[in-house]
Order: sequence, then structure tokens, then C-alpha cells
Amino acid sequence: MTEHRAWRRAKTWIVASVIALLAAGPATAFTAGTHELRLTHAGQERRALVHVPARSLGAPAPLVLALHGGGGHAEFMADDERYGLVSAAERDGYVVAFPNGHSRLPRGRLATWNAGGCCGAARDAASDDLGFLRALVERIAAEHPVDRTRVLAVGMSNGGMMAYRLACEAADLVAGIVAVAGTEAYVDAAACKPSRPVSVLHIHARDDTHVLFGGGAGPDAFRNRSQVMDFVSVPETVSRWRTRLGCRADAEPVLERPGARCERHAGCRGGVELQLCVTDGGGHSWPGAAVVRRGKAPASAALDANERIGALLRTLPR
Repeated sequence: MTEHRAWRRAKTWIVASVIALLAAGPATAFTAGTHELRLTHAGQERRALVHVPARSLGAPAPLVLALHGGGGHAEFMADDERYGLVSAAERDGYVVAFPNGHSRLPRGRLATWNAGGCCGAARDAASDDLGFLRALVERIAAEHPVDRTRVLAVGMSNGGMMAYRLACEAADLVAGIVAVAGTEAYVDAAACKPSRPVSVLHIHARDDTHVLFGGGAGPDAFRNRSQVMDFVSVPETVSRWRTRLGCRADAEPVLERPGARCERHAGCRGGVELQLCVTDGGGHSWPGAAVVRRGKAPASAALDANERIGALLRTLPR
């Protein structure tokens, strides 16, 4: 009888403890380090790598969605020698996610993003990448506290184009975007209708031979030109966003050094930022990267894209 009473008391304590834990909300499931997430969206299994820096544990952290280029994959974008985003996340204290784009291959290689007019199989299959990224943010937020006022989408090439699509169609999700070597992928500017102002930083090399600075697909774009588009130019992309954000026409320099310069359009609605950083060299690569694809020119050393990302995060309105 005494044992039964003790067991009943123990069960009562266990139930009470579980209720208390549930009432307190979900615990942080992610530990510091890199984790793999898998989720099913639109009938497909999608995946992402998520890196949590040690300094973000226990507090809502900014979240950066790092979108790989066309033909890339999550692990490639997470390679610190090529992009340095894991080290930057540790330094600046943000969670960084590396989603994998749409791919027909079992391991997710040769993936692309449906960014509107570009690119490849993702565009042609009308892949719901927008919905996938929304679902991914919710999943990450369920595993770790996320500061919803500081969600930033950054992307390389086709990933940059996808970041622009998020700014156009999911401004409620992202507070800002950074596009490196990838311009807006809407043929018709009117197709972009952001629901609120978002900060925009565009980074591009004048000698890019894939996505040409002055518009169009360069000689080093996909061999099959039907997989890409006649790319919008960098000046036209910035002009579109200056109009959408109501920024001043004149731009003021914010950084100038040999081989690189950045300028800002002030007076944008909602206190957001519109910036353009241009490098003279580096081609179609991530400025500041230590390693680039075999056969490509070295990345520009005149600008560090990750420093600019960290600076933009600190300006986001809260």
C-alpha cells in the first residue's frame, strides 16, 4: 500500500512537471554548432543546414538565410573557405541557415531557385521555393529563439535573385536582403509588390561574366541559355528599388577604397537602407572569399561581403 501511494505521488509530480515545462514554452533544441533539418513541403523532402553560434544561445538571435548560387547546394554555401558565413555568424552572433534549392538529384546537388524569370529546373517546375523558405523559418524558430525583426536573406547569383523575390513577395518574412552577383529576376518591374519597405544591399563586380553589370547573360552563364534569362542590369535593379522604397535619387558614398566603393540612397520609407557596393574585379564570386571555383579569377579582396552583411544587420529597424 505504501509503495502504491509513493508511486501515485511520483506520477503526480511527473505530470505536474510536464505541465510546467509545457507552460514555460519550448526549450532551445539547437545546441551550438551545425545541424541538418529536413522537412516535407509541397510533396517534396527539402533540407537545410543550420549553424547556431555559441553566443546566441538563450536569446532571440538574428537569422540569415544564405541562398546558394545556381548549380550549387547547401554544403557548398556552408563552406567557410568559399563564403565565410559560419565564421561571420560566430563573430556577429546570428543564426545562419543554408537551405538547399530545388534539385532532381537524390543528394540535392545542381540545385536552383525559382526566382521568377530564373533559373533552370526550379523555375521550369514552378518550385514553391518561397513556401519552402517560409516553412524553414518557422521550423528554425521552433528550435531556437529567432528575432523576427532581423531576418535577412542573402544570396549568391541565382540565390541573390531569390533574395530579391523574397523582398518582393515575402516582405513580411524578411527585414532585408543582400544580393551578391544576382540582380532582380522579374522581366516586368510591376510584378514586384513588397508589402512593406525592406533594406536592400546589392554587391556586384563590374567584370562579372555571368550576370553582366550592364544587363544580360554573359559568356560564362549556363551553357544552355534557356536555363537563364536576359538578366536585368545592376543600375536598373537599384533604380527599381529606389522607386519602391521612396529613397532619394542622389546617392552618398559610404565606403571608398582602391577597387571597391559603396553608396547609399538616403530617405527611404520606414528607415530602411538601399545600398550598392561595386568592385572593379573579382568576377562572379563572393567578395572576400579565400577560395573560388577552379578556373575562376580570385575573389575581390577590396571588399568583404560578410562585413557588409553584419553592418546591414545592425541597421535594421526594430
